Amino acid sequence: MTLLEDLLADLRAEGDQLYAAVSGLDADGWATPTPAPGWSVATQVAHLVWTDEVAVLSARSAVGDDAGEDAWDELVRGAAADPDGFVDAGAHEIAALAPLALLARWGTARDDLSRALRELPAGTKLPWFGPPMSAASMATARFMETWAHSLDVHEALGREPEVTDRVRHVVFLGVRTRDFSFATRGLTPPTDEFRVQLTAPSGETWAFGPEDATQSVTGSALDLARLVTQRVHRSDTDLVAVGPDADRWLDVAQCFAGPPGEGRQPRG
Repeated sequence: MTLLEDLLADLRAEGDQLYAAVSGLDADGWATPTPAPGWSVATQVAHLVWTDEVAVLSARSAVGDDAGEDAWDELVRGAAADPDGFVDAGAHEIAALAPLALLARWGTARDDLSRALRELPAGTKLPWFGPPMSAASMATARFMETWAHSLDVHEALGREPEVTDRVRHVVFLGVRTRDFSFATRGLTPPTDEFRVQLTAPSGETWAFGPEDATQSVTGSALDLARLVTQRVHRSDTDLVAVGPDADRWLDVAQCFAGPPGEGRQPRG
């Protein structure tokens, strides 16, 4: 299995888990507030619909499809005109659909995205709101968002999602975006690599960076994934940092594009 096929299979499995959590909800269930201020369960799913559809347009634009290029250019102009509210507006608009229509639209978007990424010519970069991305990078980003928003939905519904080693994709992205986490807050990224050593849900050890690094982060892979997606406060994780830069990273870590959010408050 190629890297892209592995990513798409895990993205499918993660989306299926969220679909199972919401497919039987009544109207009140869909309207349940989630930890994201102003976002209901419906808004969370609608955001995934919107972003999957936008990623499909990006893929079509990348291969020179005229309609795709026009639609993508229009999206970019809309984002430039309202950088703070553009994404939320798209989510709220789709969230107004009836639940069955919302789920059907998400199903179509998921299928279209997988097909578009598989058919993308090797080496093609997709335009995005940040740097252009490869098909594998786009699939990783879509996995991260699906995983993170699924956490919000499960928390809102008082349920626990299945924890699997699929979370490795979020961990990988979190480690790769270390310097971005500093830069997006106007901080100078550290010059040296960290050693990041984590325990996977399966009990495996995942390690990144040189073994002889002078600064390190250790702990649960799940906790790091929750931290870099801002789904948990640092004080509620088992993560341990050695060194001032590594310690600072755990305060500012984020693996998603855009400005830093408010994050979560400590429990209790």
